[in-house]
Formats: sequence, C-alpha cells, structure tokens
Amino acid sequence: MELFDTHSHLVAPAFASDLDRVLERARHAGLVGTICVGYDLESSAAAVRLAREHDTVWAAVGVHPHDAAKVRTGLDAGLRDLARHSRVVAIGETGLDYYRDLSPREVQRRVLRTHLSVALELGLPVIIHDREAHADTLAILREFFGGGPRPEGGRPAGVMHCFSGDTALAQACVDLGFYVSFAGPVTYPGADRLRAVASAVPADRLLIETDCPYLAPQSHRGQRNEPSYVAEVARGLAAVRRMDPSDLARLTTENARRLFRLGGDT
Repeated sequence: MELFDTHSHLVAPAFASDLDRVLERARHAGLVGTICVGYDLESSAAAVRLAREHDTVWAAVGVHPHDAAKVRTGLDAGLRDLARHSRVVAIGETGLDYYRDLSPREVQRRVLRTHLSVALELGLPVIIHDREAHADTLAILREFFGGGPRPEGGRPAGVMHCFSGDTALAQACVDLGFYVSFAGPVTYPGADRLRAVASAVPADRLLIETDCPYLAPQSHRGQRNEPSYVAEVARGLAAVRRMDPSDLARLTTENARRLFRLGGDT
C-alpha cells in the first residue's frame, strides 16, 4: 500500500530515542509521506527542522488549543516566520478543545481566529482540532470560509483532523472546503457511530492519519502510536467503505497530495 499519514507529532518526546527506527518502519509499511504537526511555536520550529532533513516529512506550524493560554503577542508574526520555509504546507494544528479546557474558551477562540487569518493570508490549508466544541468550531470556520458550498475547484480550506463529530457536521465542513481525516479510533470496537460518519464522507475529501504518538489503532491500543500504524487505519476504513485497502490507501494519498499541494512526486 502507498500510504500518507496526514497528522503526526514526530517531534514529541515519545520519539526522542528512536525516531530513525520509527521512520524506517514507516517506510517499510509503505508510507510515502507524513505531515509533522506543531503544537506550539517551539515544536513547530522543530517540525520544520525535521522536514528539512527527511524528504518524506513536511511540516505544519501552529499552537494547539491546550496551549492557547500561553500565547503572547506576536503569534501571527511567529507563524508567518515559520511558514516561510518551503517544507511548511499547513497552518496548525489549531482549534477548540472543550473536553480538557486547558485554556480558557475565549482565549482558544481568539487564537483560532489568528491562525485562520494567517492561513488565508498565506494561502495555506489549516489543520483543525475540534473536541466537544463542534458548534463554536463550525461557527468560526463559517466566519472565515463562508456559509455555503464552495465553488467547484475552489481552494481547499484545510482538514478536520481526527474527526469526532456526526455526519451533519462532516458535511457542513466539506461544504466549507474541508477534508475529513480519521485516525485510530475508527478501528475501536465501540466506534460504530464514527464508522457510519466515515462511510458517508465523499471519497475526494477523505484522509487518514495516526495523530501519533497518541490514539494507537486497536491492535496496538494502549501503546505508543507511530506512522507505520496508519496502515491499520487504512484497512479499517477500507472495510467500512467496502474497498480494497490498497485502493483506499491510494485514494487518501492522492487526496493528501492535493490538499497540501505536493504534486505527484513524494
């Protein structure tokens, strides 16, 4: 299978001791690319450095909603500075997390709007984290991307990463120009509702990811996740959509290349 992991945190401390071996296992599993996603400005800078060292790694730069309260003035300038590197293909992750509420909700919303403004200014897709904040997330996305379907061939807005909403939310995000990405939870025994959503997402807006080192798929549940395990996400999603896993892998890789403007040569 030709696989693309659209959301990893390879600069997280969990990979500090064996990253080269992790990347080698990913290559043997068929991985042709991954987006290393920053969760604050320091990790975003590290993601850029990693992407410059590995031709199958690209970077996204942003501040996770958990860390929104730590943001001081100059976030927009910091994002612009990081995004000037050619290996940066997205802004994020950013978004809202009302489950853990590690930053005040008003601050999360302000920081999300800053990311969206920079993404639109630079013409980059945005990676959205949305956990138990569906209504506010969608309302803010509509502020920036409009309330109706986008024109055919319009610029992709970004990706709803590790999607956890319902089918109606998924369709609303697709109408705004977003792709919808599924991770390890789609393989969990109790995730029938999520699998129903995954079966309904239009094929040309479907992505897969690991969100590693978090959310390992079922056969590795409770262990550290890593990019090679995206193959299990692909197999699980293929079963849901009644596709051959290789075809599902090829489809989602093509979608990733389109969203992040990587062309056909990864």
